Amino acid sequence: MRRRSYQVRKLLRHNRKPAELLLVPMIDIFTVLVTFLLMTAVFSRTVILELKLPPSNAEFTPPPPGLQLEVIVRKDSLIVDDRNSGPLASFPNNAGGYDYEALTRYLQLVKSKFPDKTDATVLLEPDIAYDVVVQVMDRMRVLEVNAGMNVVQYELFPDISVGDAPLIADNATGAKP
Repeated sequence: MRRRSYQVRKLLRHNRKPAELLLVPMIDIFTVLVTFLLMTAVFSRTVILELKLPPSNAEFTPPPPGLQLEVIVRKDSLIVDDRNSGPLASFPNNAGGYDYEALTRYLQLVKSKFPDKTDATVLLEPDIAYDVVVQVMDRMRVLEVNAGMNVVQYELFPDISVGDAPLIADNATGAKP
């Protein structure tokens, strides 16, 4: 077998056609890939609650007379409070944790006395679990009643604000924790 000379190889190299790019198989692969990704994707429902936080430069305006409903979440209890008059009800934790049912019953009573009231505030101690915050906010927003096979939802206090709970003075020393 004879070796070709450099000139002949160079001439053959220049006369060679460029490789073709086959688009149809690539389109087929991408179609299968997109179909697979769409079928295996997890579509989750995201629920967003609108919170009304006070602006940082808000000027003080005197509150209108009436109920200023607050629910204070402490490590050992839930306290329903009126900002103007003080505590209205307290629900200590039971063996299973927070007493959400008692809170719901009391908020239903408050709503029956103040039907036009839609705003309330949740005040939280530090290190309260996120699940507890969500449970309390859900119980404040909506009352769920079983009506046969259906669950009917009634609006309680849908306009919820969030804040820090006031510190409790230690009775023995008078110091704040």
